[in-house]
Amino acid sequence: MLDETLMQLLLLLSATVAAVLGFHKLHIPPSLAYLLVGVLLGPHTAGPVIDNGYIGLIAEFGIVFLLFTIGLSFSLAHIYSLRHMILGLGSAQVAFTTIIVAAGLWLLDTDARVAFVIGAVFAQSSTTIIAKQLSEVGEEHARHGRLGIALSVFQDITAVPFVIIIPVLGIAASDAVIGALGWALIKAILAIAIMVICGRYLLKPLFHQVAQKRSAELFTLTVLFVCILSAWITKSFGLSMAFGAFLAGMMLAETEFRHQVEATIRPFRDVLLGLFFISIGMLMDPGVLPQIWPQALAGAVALLLIKLLLVTTIVRLARIDWNTALRVGLILAVGGEFGFALLAIAIGSEVIAQQFAQIALTSVLISMVIAPFMIRYNRLLAAEIMPLPAEKKREEAGEGDSIHSHGASNHVVICGFGRIGQLVSRCLEAENIPYIALDMDASRVREARLAGYPVYYADSAEMSVLEAVNIAAARLLLISHDDTTAALKTLENVKHLKADLTVLVRTRDESHLAELKAAGATEVIPETLEAGMMLISHALLALKKPLDTVAQYIQEQRMNRYQMLRELLSGSGTAFDQPEERLADRLYPISLDDKSPAVGRRLADLTINADNLVVTALVRDGQRKLSPSLDTVLQANDVLVLFGSADGLQRAEVLLTGIKQPPIE
Repeated sequence: MLDETLMQLLLLLSATVAAVLGFHKLHIPPSLAYLLVGVLLGPHTAGPVIDNGYIGLIAEFGIVFLLFTIGLSFSLAHIYSLRHMILGLGSAQVAFTTIIVAAGLWLLDTDARVAFVIGAVFAQSSTTIIAKQLSEVGEEHARHGRLGIALSVFQDITAVPFVIIIPVLGIAASDAVIGALGWALIKAILAIAIMVICGRYLLKPLFHQVAQKRSAELFTLTVLFVCILSAWITKSFGLSMAFGAFLAGMMLAETEFRHQVEATIRPFRDVLLGLFFISIGMLMDPGVLPQIWPQALAGAVALLLIKLLLVTTIVRLARIDWNTALRVGLILAVGGEFGFALLAIAIGSEVIAQQFAQIALTSVLISMVIAPFMIRYNRLLAAEIMPLPAEKKREEAGEGDSIHSHGASNHVVICGFGRIGQLVSRCLEAENIPYIALDMDASRVREARLAGYPVYYADSAEMSVLEAVNIAAARLLLISHDDTTAALKTLENVKHLKADLTVLVRTRDESHLAELKAAGATEVIPETLEAGMMLISHALLALKKPLDTVAQYIQEQRMNRYQMLRELLSGSGTAFDQPEERLADRLYPISLDDKSPAVGRRLADLTINADNLVVTALVRDGQRKLSPSLDTVLQANDVLVLFGSADGLQRAEVLLTGIKQPPIE
């Protein structure tokens, strides 16, 4: 038995490696390679057959992890911020595609539940194919590219209700569907409430405790535990496991651990998702193609045309020009991997018969084969359908607006938020230059985020983390920690993501200077008495600031006796920064709640100045204001960032909050 299992495993892996390798060389999405392996090793073709039982069981977790990572990209605040154009356009596209396809099939005497499932399957688009093809032709930052990617990603969220509804259609009698759906909705709301409460009060403290141990193994185990536990919770409610994973990811998206969690779960997700596509391929029966190919081909054509016309119309109604709307329609016309997931759920729930499943499966597959050509040549196809006016041609040639506004762009990425990282961030903030900082000290990250800094708990040496902070659109990368091994790995990954990016690296001495330069560092700054000042000057010059402005700024800091060097959040030390001596003066954020005695009072009326404390910043509603006026009236949920001695800060915290705190280290 064991020998047979090992042989099947070796056969599966060898076929998968060969197929994926071949498809990569041909620049074809690897998801199609997995489907091909499933067809070849499935029960419907000649040759060796892999037992689909245990593969299907494991592959189900591929969808669980996929929904988990999608949830990581959409916190509650993020979804709320998308409530206008993207929310409206994305919801309309999915809803109308589902309704039109389902209505058409229902008029052809198809069972209503089957028609609904096929409509939901056809409504999905492949984010993987869209992002890859747009990136290869350099259009991912163009207006149509940004809108197409945003809408395809949002479709993944709209698939969550289908994940809840489709299993209900299989277990409910026709006359009890409405009641069953209502009960499923109640259970879904209850599950959401439980996950929100757990996410707010349990997940974030748990990950803070785990991160402080600085164990990659423990962090990985915790991520897997949270993902699978959340899946089990919704499963116990009679809902999909994928729904619970999505909720857990959405809760973690609101924390500073989001990027590191995504980097940790990605290898598991990719492998299990590959197994999922193999299991889908095993469902395909090439033997029935002679009987179903007319319907499958008609389905693929209908899918492409309906989505092309519908998306183009919806985007145009949002007052976007016809050419851009048409190009977005061409991009989103493709079928999607998530359609396979919904189809697998429908088959498992016995909602759809095998013949309809084969037709829908083949239709989506044909569209995914055609889609790369539609996406790659969307400009030429749009020009043939609707010729561009002269001014639009100039814009397409690069003379128009091509600023990347989706996510972070034109920003600085700081790797390590220790003494040097904070010093540089304060300079960038003073110059109104956007930045994102990454650090592996959970305590420091927590304090920094409370103080209003854009800092995330993540390993900057991970390629997926660099992708998450949009390094391809960054202006500058600063490696301010002192871990040479991690710096070299970061430089290696940056070569693949943006080879021409300016990279400044801090090192303690000159022993690794040549190695770092050879790895791709633009400048390597050995640490001296004025390492911080050197790094600031290099950063400002790299960002095209005038030389006299740089010189004036450095001179001002020297005249102020380097106070900015002393305005630091202590944290607890990191694997990157060596332990630094405790300073007499330091930064410290203090959060006010509605019971704080300082609420409703002016800064000028407080006695914190008696301890020579300085209010360096006020964080209100997520906005950070430097050196607030003494006439500022404090409000609940404000965060005051104070600078001074540990004793003075402790007295100020008691004064501001009314609660005696443990000594500040």
